[in-house]
Amino acid sequence: MKKPGKGPSTAGSGARALRTRVKKKSGLKESSRRWLERHLNDPYVHRSKAEGWRSRAAFKLIEIDDKHKLLKPGHRVVDLGAAPGGWLQVAAKRINSPDEAPTVVGIDYLEIDTIPGATILQKDFLDDDAPDMLIEALGGAPDVVLSDMAAPTTGHRRTDHIRTMHLCEVAAHFAVSVLKPGGHFLAKTFQGGTENVLLDMLKRNFRTVQHVKPPASRDESVELYLLAKDFRGRDVSAPDDADDAA
Repeated sequence: MKKPGKGPSTAGSGARALRTRVKKKSGLKESSRRWLERHLNDPYVHRSKAEGWRSRAAFKLIEIDDKHKLLKPGHRVVDLGAAPGGWLQVAAKRINSPDEAPTVVGIDYLEIDTIPGATILQKDFLDDDAPDMLIEALGGAPDVVLSDMAAPTTGHRRTDHIRTMHLCEVAAHFAVSVLKPGGHFLAKTFQGGTENVLLDMLKRNFRTVQHVKPPASRDESVELYLLAKDFRGRDVSAPDDADDAA
């Protein structure tokens, strides 16, 4: 595996990679044809299949964790919007979550196939009882809260943006309510989309707050990840501006 900050290499030494093309007369809309062609030629897609990850998104967490050191053996981790399970796989492996008593819990309203070292709840995280169910399944307060949640697309870009940002805000408030002191929060957001109110709340509760974009996140994508590290603990009333990094 290449070091973080570099994209995956193509197979062969000096060989030119063969590119898969989807014919324009395939019955697909042009936008769908371009997406499928890009997907079929994505080196991260090929690596995820070769290495047994559920999705290419696994590499986003791998690259972020390699740089920022969020996941450590013995940690307890919550993964919000966990389907299809790539982040669950990475988290379970990196914290050495035991199969018999998993210390990783994922939740999604979509079904997720069993993953060694992970407990999976098929449920909508926005349900009122979901937070309590997660903590009960985890058996204690988490060290890390992860969220790769994104709202189902409607085709209206602004609407989709607002709905996904709402999920980020809900995830952030959940993290602040359950994390252990010193814990970390990582969530999907969008370029220019993180509200100042949310950033201010995170800065009051974490020692550092920043946006990160791992190499596995496509250059043309507007997605970013909001990373808040070192939770100060609850009952904090004022931020320490000297420690904050936006």
